Amino acid sequence: MHLSKPVVLMQRWRFSYRCMASLASHYPINDTFYGLSEVQQQLRKTVFDFAQKEIAPRAAQIDKTDDFPEMRELWLKMGSLGLLGATADADFGGSGMGYFEHAIICEEIGRASGSVGLSYGAHANLCVNQINRSASEDQKRRYLPKLCSGEHVGAMAMSEAGSGSDALSMKLSAVLDGNSYVLNGTKYWITNGPHADVLLVYAKTEQAHKQGLSAFIVERNSPGFSSGHKLDKLGMRGSGTSELVFNDCRVSAENVVGGVNRGAAVLFSGLDLERLMIAAGALGIMQAACDVAFDYVHSRKQFGRPVGEFQLMQGKIADMYTKLNACRSYVYTAARAADDSGVSSKDCASVVLFVAECTTQVALQAIQCLGGNGYVNDYPTGRLLRDAKLFEIGAGTSEIRRLVVGRALNAEYKD
Repeated sequence: MHLSKPVVLMQRWRFSYRCMASLASHYPINDTFYGLSEVQQQLRKTVFDFAQKEIAPRAAQIDKTDDFPEMRELWLKMGSLGLLGATADADFGGSGMGYFEHAIICEEIGRASGSVGLSYGAHANLCVNQINRSASEDQKRRYLPKLCSGEHVGAMAMSEAGSGSDALSMKLSAVLDGNSYVLNGTKYWITNGPHADVLLVYAKTEQAHKQGLSAFIVERNSPGFSSGHKLDKLGMRGSGTSELVFNDCRVSAENVVGGVNRGAAVLFSGLDLERLMIAAGALGIMQAACDVAFDYVHSRKQFGRPVGEFQLMQGKIADMYTKLNACRSYVYTAARAADDSGVSSKDCASVVLFVAECTTQVALQAIQCLGGNGYVNDYPTGRLLRDAKLFEIGAGTSEIRRLVVGRALNAEYKD
């Protein structure tokens, strides 16, 4: 893990973004309790201060309008901080951080805005991290620098309308024609689809075999490529999600990542890390719900005292606090394991299962803590709930995650 670049970048921004938001509205995280080093604590502070200044004030408007016109501007700022290429190699413009540091970044961006956090994760984890892990040196040199700087927006395209959880049954085809592959078909539910300049796309290159997939780096200006209409989602609004259309889309054979018919290996090698970073983003939303609720119940007075002093309300905030910290412990433990000896598919599925469901529960409790105010859009609790629900559906539903964990446990007891 090489942290020299992030340290320099953090020092550059340290004073610009110091204490931009009142601590009264943000419940503090005890980083010493969680064993964060001084550098990791400074990383959190840097990202928190940046996100609370540059992202949080826009979160309500992004949600209301389902639009984020300043995305490109924000991406350049995030690139200058070293956040977009958090786990990418420094040789290609990245920051060379580990997955634990990446989880902290995902958490703090998600805390400021779930939708911005979702777009960030699609860019930094699903696209940049996967290219860094699986692409050739030449491919990294061509695509990572502008993805890390924020000049380009990244995305990953796996899902299709007819193959959600069963990813290997995808229909997008790629047929070799000379020095290029010709792609035909569609992708669906693609985060950053309307904006992405560079996409990691999975397609069938050998129809006879279910795992005959290949991964391609596709540029937005590729002939035959287009993005469809933006989906009108319940939550994560402003994070553009769309259909992608490939109509005789021609992609150079040099853009195959990881080898022909080896796309399944590329896909599944990053799936566990995707689940882990999704859990970190959900953790940020849970923290935001606690930020709002804890502050509210200690400032709102009824019968002459703060409502947080009533026993039933104490029970609510105690449950929220307990779930928040149990989830953080699991996320951080899994992230550390990813950096060290490796983390199992079982635990990556388990951590996102647990954190996603707890996030929805805590967001619901936050609404209840605010009473009538929690039910109106003048407060962020409704947005937090709508954003939280995605994490029980996207990147594998809670039901699929239970299957992954259950099957792994069963396998441990077989001869």
